[in-house]
Amino acid sequence: MPISPQGADTDSLERPIEIGTRRNSLLWALIETLRPQQWVKNGFVFAALIFSQSLTRWDRCRQVLLGALVFCLISSAAYALNDIFDAEDDRHHPIKKSRPIASGRLSAATAGFAAAILGTAGLIEAWKLNIAFFEVAAAYVAVNVLYSAFLKRVPLLDVFIVAAGFLFRVVAGGLVIGVSISPWLIVCTTLLALFIALSKRRHELVLLGSHASEHRAILANYTPYFLDQLISIVTASTVVSYALYTLSPDVQNKFPGKRLEITIPFVLFGIFRYLHLIHHEEQGGDPTKSLFTDPVLLSVVLIWAASVIFIIYL
Repeated sequence: MPISPQGADTDSLERPIEIGTRRNSLLWALIETLRPQQWVKNGFVFAALIFSQSLTRWDRCRQVLLGALVFCLISSAAYALNDIFDAEDDRHHPIKKSRPIASGRLSAATAGFAAAILGTAGLIEAWKLNIAFFEVAAAYVAVNVLYSAFLKRVPLLDVFIVAAGFLFRVVAGGLVIGVSISPWLIVCTTLLALFIALSKRRHELVLLGSHASEHRAILANYTPYFLDQLISIVTASTVVSYALYTLSPDVQNKFPGKRLEITIPFVLFGIFRYLHLIHHEEQGGDPTKSLFTDPVLLSVVLIWAASVIFIIYL
């Protein structure tokens, strides 16, 4: 009876396994590039829904959920595009060098194709939801393209554009359900977003030390002292703005008899905790990671959110 050579049998068994492993590896690399763990930032889309007392209206909840899905698609497209532009610089970063495109596990062409598909799908869905919402989503995409291409090389403007991403989400969340957005909500969101963006820059600068400008040339325009001064300004401004918002006539008229100022200590503690992580734990580079890996920070954020909902709705 003829017997196949051992080498042929081995090849036939190993080839499908090798192809399957390669496909799984490629899929995982693509998922890494799209950063689904960052979708938690799209929670800002729900801000207008909560503060407009619309959380009990299913029609508006559905619209905001779809709006958040749109931002999941277009934000992932933006992350992929940014990694394509930053691939060379990321190779000089101790952490970012392991990103799929920078490490060579994913080609720029594949990432660009995925970004185009997700961005187009997101904008089409945004158009179906609401024209005003579509305009904000399109502006978000355009600003991120410009940021990835060259605006991230402009000192200070780079930080404001990162912060603008959060503001786009808040504004879009109001437009998708057709409710007016309080100027206080815009101010508080902008200041909090600046706090997060400046903290990211500080983390990069401290982590890379004297080699910071080799990774990102714009870091040569920053120093830890300068960033600490800016962080101090936006920290104080965020707390004061939120306190004034909870005590403003706008809140008293919209939520009569509600003591929203009770939530101020939670905001204070949350910001203080984040500052502790920045200065004593050398964190701040990834706010999403800090949120989910630090039980204290996660707890105070959840308590604040639950308190706001309880006070407004009950």
